[in-house]
Amino acid sequence: MDQELFTALEKKVDDLLDKYSSLKADNARLAEENGRLLAEREGLKSRVDAILGKLEGI
Repeated sequence: MDQELFTALEKKVDDLLDKYSSLKADNARLAEENGRLLAEREGLKSRVDAILGKLEGI
């Protein structure tokens, strides 16, 4: 009986470790994507500001 409990516990721990690894990888991917999107937003903001500056000069 004890061996069955340890086996079940070991399986649950292994499942949790797999999920943790998956979530950690997802977090890294999302952090990278977030950085890329922030940089893209800043680029677009600069372009819009430049266009508005030209329009104000007209």
